[in-house]
Amino acid sequence: MAVTLERSREPANSGPTRDGPLPRALPWLLLVGGAVGFLAAFVLTIEKIELIVDPSYQPSCSINPVLSCGSVMATPQAAAFGFPNSLLGIGGFAVVATTGAAWLAGAQLRSWYWAGLQIGVLFGAGFVHWLIWQSLYRIGALCPYCMVVWAVTMPIFWYVTLRTLTAARDRAPRPFRQAAARLTAAHGVVLTGWFLLIVALILNRFWTFWTTAVPG
Repeated sequence: MAVTLERSREPANSGPTRDGPLPRALPWLLLVGGAVGFLAAFVLTIEKIELIVDPSYQPSCSINPVLSCGSVMATPQAAAFGFPNSLLGIGGFAVVATTGAAWLAGAQLRSWYWAGLQIGVLFGAGFVHWLIWQSLYRIGALCPYCMVVWAVTMPIFWYVTLRTLTAARDRAPRPFRQAAARLTAAHGVVLTGWFLLIVALILNRFWTFWTTAVPG
């Protein structure tokens, strides 16, 4: 009896191995998260222009002494590279949203493109956390639109990074594969803990204001 052996038609690197723990949701995360981040950065840019034109202008996101875009935008940290940080957000989030749209449309993105995106989201996450530190412990105020940017940058970085790790897992040393598998399995727990840590830092830093601002 002749036995015919056929190779599986499924690509070796399809599904979660190639696209991380949420292969179907990741392009939507990039599209929606990129669009939300782009909108927040765009509004911040408009507010900054209004403030430059009229120094007495009150930004729409200046709500109280703590939630105050105006206080944040007036600091050197708001233009860390010599121009408003929001311009970086407009460019970066436009790329992220376009990547998600192209992926959903069926585009096959090259490995060099994913490497570039990984570098970009790594820079974005690092820069965002520097801004969080500056807002909490140097400036002493929070920008609501900036916090929207923080909130979308974190999951975008996390899931793009998990995609990178799982894509490289098959050709990596065993300890790397084991670490990547653990991170992928606990992806939701890690992200939730990350968010809760940032929220706890914000509450702790401004606890006196939160407690005295609420009638009791």
